[in-house]
Amino acid sequence: MAGDEPEFLIVGSVQKPHGIKGELFVRLETDRPDAAFAAGRVLIVGDARGRPSDDRLTIERARPFKGGMLVKAREHAGRSPAQDELRGRSLLIARTDAAPPEEGEVFYHQVLGLKVITEAEGEVGTVRELYDAPSGPLLSVAREGRDELLIPFVREMIRRIDPAEGVLELDLPVGLLEL
Repeated sequence: MAGDEPEFLIVGSVQKPHGIKGELFVRLETDRPDAAFAAGRVLIVGDARGRPSDDRLTIERARPFKGGMLVKAREHAGRSPAQDELRGRSLLIARTDAAPPEEGEVFYHQVLGLKVITEAEGEVGTVRELYDAPSGPLLSVAREGRDELLIPFVREMIRRIDPAEGVLELDLPVGLLEL
């Protein structure tokens, strides 16, 4: 799996222009927004799927706002049609510029495709998606011949994450797999 490492990581996505001073409302895709949106940082503008373009945004300032960030880029002095063209676009940093995950942490992309196993049931399925729900992150696990399973992705249920081995071992509450 280590060979599948992306060159760029998505740190946010532009939702819409905000106000008349050139700010953008950005939905966060990082748990380290202060580093990702620090003044002077140059972000790469990508498409909605995270593929980079030649466009760049230089952060002038950023501040928390309604669960996201209001970001002012040097390239936008005020409200303009160019800002509307950024709607839905992703904001990226080079993977080499990202702080490495701390002990027990992984990048989002490293969870996708992992084989989910439990001690009691063995192999459960494969992580297809990771959703950010109001109650906390949810794993979407594809199961062969069965419906998708949504599992809370909480530290208390994680026994082991090994992206190199391609395994996510969970300790699930009794009955969760029967839902």
